[in-house]
Amino acid sequence: MIRVLVADDMHLMRHSLTSLLNGAEDMTAVGEACGGDEAVELARAEKPDLILMDIRMPGGDGIQATRTITADPELADCRVLVLSMFELDEYVYGALRAGASGFLLKDARPERLLEAIRRTHAGESLFAPVILTRLVEHYVNSPAAALSDVPDGLTDRETEVLTLVGRGLSNEEIAQRLVISVRTVKTHIGNLLAKLHARDRAQLVIAAYENGLVVPTGDH
Repeated sequence: MIRVLVADDMHLMRHSLTSLLNGAEDMTAVGEACGGDEAVELARAEKPDLILMDIRMPGGDGIQATRTITADPELADCRVLVLSMFELDEYVYGALRAGASGFLLKDARPERLLEAIRRTHAGESLFAPVILTRLVEHYVNSPAAALSDVPDGLTDRETEVLTLVGRGLSNEEIAQRLVISVRTVKTHIGNLLAKLHARDRAQLVIAAYENGLVVPTGDH
């Protein structure tokens, strides 16, 4: 059973999400928070597997809450999935940098959200590649953006895997593309997480863009 905490400042949104979660056979809502500070308190009390986190909330925003939660050793197994109203939003990117495992738009279909929760909980694909591409393109084209070289210490195969992760491919798709086993893909991803000091797959995706391994376009 995936235990989910809902953090959103809109009562109707919280109620709708809680009802959706409790209606799924493999999920249960363990609490509702109307602000970032309350989300942190409930996360520490309930130890959820995943938090659905809004960004703009009174009483502490979702970015700071995400940063606090992902930095807490006692919540190391808790994932944060951000729900945003905006496709291009620097706050969403900030949440990913703070340690969130991914994001969806709030207009996502219920079944898409449930699948995202399952895959995020399992460490798999985290969001629609086209949304990530548009977000990172916005970041890469900003005046402060500066792409660096390919990270030192990566093997050629690890670089290939990082590139495909950045393109939004799942473990199975990467295995098929490189003609290797899924188990081997997981091993490479584990090595990448360690070498790049990344918390999870979402940060690997960002690293692939930041290091120029994936060039933002609108065709994937």
